[in-house]
Amino acid sequence: MLPPSVIMDFGPFWCILAAGPASRGLKGSMTVTDLDLIDRKIVAELMRDATLPIAQIADKVGLSQTPCWKRIQKLEAAGVLTGRVALADPTKLGFGLTVFVGIEAPNHSADWRDAFANAVDTIPEIMEVYRMAGEIDYLLRVSVADMMAFDRLYKRLTAAVPIKNVTSHFAMERIKFSTAYPVDTLAR
Repeated sequence: MLPPSVIMDFGPFWCILAAGPASRGLKGSMTVTDLDLIDRKIVAELMRDATLPIAQIADKVGLSQTPCWKRIQKLEAAGVLTGRVALADPTKLGFGLTVFVGIEAPNHSADWRDAFANAVDTIPEIMEVYRMAGEIDYLLRVSVADMMAFDRLYKRLTAAVPIKNVTSHFAMERIKFSTAYPVDTLAR
């Protein structure tokens, strides 16, 4: 890690951090109950605008720069802040079609789950994968250029792993989108 003085010299581009859901291989075991009000405010500010310089984050949460930077480092080490990303407009990158794909597994063996996980890991257009309770076993969020691109993805996925049933739902319009979790920044 760079010391805070070097980081601050980059102004608003010191880093782009995003907080995300729990993922494989978290480094720490910190939970929301371990976060005090200042930690939660820091996380909320970074999720809202991760390009803010440390000085502005520190001012917004009522700290000086060095303690603020140390808390950010602690949040990263504990796995609360899980990555550094920039959000982009998918349509401007050529991904004009969003598809939500429901998958029914032919069986629930460990071998099939591993094969499925490996298959979806190799297809970058599959942006998110959730194991579900209910009528479908897995829900995928897919971003592709168009219907032809989705058809190629469908064929690639079904060739990679046996699937009992695939149900696709095509998004017509994205009405709301956020990557910021509604962290409580009021209660102590």
